[in-house]
Amino acid sequence: MRRLPFHLGAAIAAAFPLATSAADIPGDVVVITASRIEHNSQDIPAAIDVVDMARIRDAQLRVNASEALVAVPGLVVQNRQNYAQDLQISSRGFGARSAFGVRGVRLIADGIPATMPDGQGQAATFNLDRAQRIEVLRGPFSALYGNHSGGVIQLFTEEGKAPAAVEMSMMGGSDGTRKADLAAQGRHGTMGYVLDASRFDTDGYRDHSAARRDQAFAKLTFEPDQRSKLTIVASALRQDDSQDPLGVQWATFQRDPRAGETDPNDTVTPRRTFAERYDTRKSIDHQQVGASYDIHFGEHRLHVMLYGGNRDVVQYQAFSKAFQAPASHSGGVIDFERRFHGAAISWHDVRRFDAGVLRTTVGVDYDRSSDDRQGYENFVDTQLGLRGALRRDENDVVSNLDPYVQSEWQSGPWRLTAGLRHSRVKVDVDDRFLANGNDSGGMTFARTTPVLGALYKATPALSLYASAARGFETPTLNESFYSASGGFNFGLRPARSTHVEAGAKLRLAESTRADVALFQVRTRDELVVDAASGGRTSYRNAARTVRQGVEVSFDTAWRHGLSAHAALTGLRAVYDEAFAGVGKGNRLPGVARVTAYAELAWRDSADRYGAALEALASGRVYAEDTNRERPAPGYAILNLRLQARQALGAWRLREFVRLGNLLDRQYVGSVIVGDTNKRYYEAAPGRNWQAGVSAQYLF
Repeated sequence: MRRLPFHLGAAIAAAFPLATSAADIPGDVVVITASRIEHNSQDIPAAIDVVDMARIRDAQLRVNASEALVAVPGLVVQNRQNYAQDLQISSRGFGARSAFGVRGVRLIADGIPATMPDGQGQAATFNLDRAQRIEVLRGPFSALYGNHSGGVIQLFTEEGKAPAAVEMSMMGGSDGTRKADLAAQGRHGTMGYVLDASRFDTDGYRDHSAARRDQAFAKLTFEPDQRSKLTIVASALRQDDSQDPLGVQWATFQRDPRAGETDPNDTVTPRRTFAERYDTRKSIDHQQVGASYDIHFGEHRLHVMLYGGNRDVVQYQAFSKAFQAPASHSGGVIDFERRFHGAAISWHDVRRFDAGVLRTTVGVDYDRSSDDRQGYENFVDTQLGLRGALRRDENDVVSNLDPYVQSEWQSGPWRLTAGLRHSRVKVDVDDRFLANGNDSGGMTFARTTPVLGALYKATPALSLYASAARGFETPTLNESFYSASGGFNFGLRPARSTHVEAGAKLRLAESTRADVALFQVRTRDELVVDAASGGRTSYRNAARTVRQGVEVSFDTAWRHGLSAHAALTGLRAVYDEAFAGVGKGNRLPGVARVTAYAELAWRDSADRYGAALEALASGRVYAEDTNRERPAPGYAILNLRLQARQALGAWRLREFVRLGNLLDRQYVGSVIVGDTNKRYYEAAPGRNWQAGVSAQYLF
């Protein structure tokens, strides 16, 4: 993408004049994710952004994390219009290849992992209705969280407080979208509580993409004394038969962005798509509970966390040669029951000396998941989309045990940080279906990842920093299930990476701030798509890759309630050496060279009314490693949001209207990397609308 479209450039230009008066741009943003203790973000030698409650909740459906995270530099979060496959999240290009769920980026909710020990996570488990803030950490410091390479996304939900309140929200929009949410919160003595339940339905923008999602959430906090706190969090997610529209070829996308790809082998109903013929769909039943306990001994602190849960999934995939499948084929129906649990303990120590303060955190994380997994043929006789004969039966266990230590020395204008984590990930496979060979076996991956960082406060308003780290990324179960021969892929190796970053954090005025980060990541044994077809993807290790980029974020406010925000990312992500027909210098698929977001917002002095114009742009994205196939073109869109609120006695009312893609652009919202049948493209909606109203009663 050589130049930004005019209307995006105009929006960004509007965001950059210096502030003329103080407003509500936060000067001291407190973060936890980078250092595991509270810190001003200006004092962290890392790229970290905080998405506050207003951006998460106001004028949003609160269904997908992409709604709020779109404004974070370095992060690309794609709503694929496919609730069977979840969001597509990448950080600095890591995770863009994922065909399902989130990988390469670690997800955490209220301190409880939402990423399994193999590195695969599900953003759908985040409860956005009760979210207080989201912290996004990118770059070297994310290595302190273990097995991943791109970053950490951590959600923090609100805690119960007085006065007690109940709230009801009703929302709807284009394509049969509707959502209802009911919540209650309060505090009684030393106990706080938050309860939430919601139902989301959509007919789907794309053909065969209808979905229903039910979520429930509960959070209890107990403070028996001034130095200790117990937090218990429980959540549930249920999706029954969420339809999977699959990807389409370029010609089909151009003809009708909503349409699915027609199956040429369908002699019964020639106009049926692959998705319709195989009735591709997924059902998810997920429950999780966790507890954390913190006790302070003066400035020292002990933290203990336990969690556990289950995740049951049934998925129907599409294969055009189902009846001629080889003996090693594991079928087109996936059915697994996952049981997972884990624990963490850490000690935070503070030592004061004449010259400064030394803060040290020592801890260990343990996680384990066990999948009872079956595969079945997706046909019975001549009828497709039904569970047929058994083709796979195995138990897959993944566990990790990761000790770590992190220290920070603060003296005068200097803050020096060093950390070390040893990750050991073990995979065991017990194959119980031996008709197609015995796939039993195991893999063990171990890596020690050091992190170094230095920050210098040149002035109270300017912080300069540099950091470096080693990272590694193991194959997930989803990446290991299939190989070229059809069985479990024990030949995959973990990707190893070296990260360096330098940046500046600047307060230009009381109501204006800017962050800039320059980075480079060199990776060996990058995991890339080997083949993808009908919802199934296999992987292999590739040659070296390099990612080099710049991230800029800017916030400012003026008189009369006007404010602006801009985020710009430039990323060169290429193969650094040739392999298997892929040339040196080829672009990594799924990664845009430029992404940008800008908004100009207004609200009145009494905070009763608000409006904002949003601009979002992305460069073109290649869909496969050779870069020979047509890339998804770059695009730029405009969105508008309007909101209002009123206070009537004990009632608090809110209303919003959101208009998306105002200029009705036709564009590819995401790509399926490496699809064997060239069905790479997943269309984004044209012009669309959303609206909602909520009523809260305070007791």
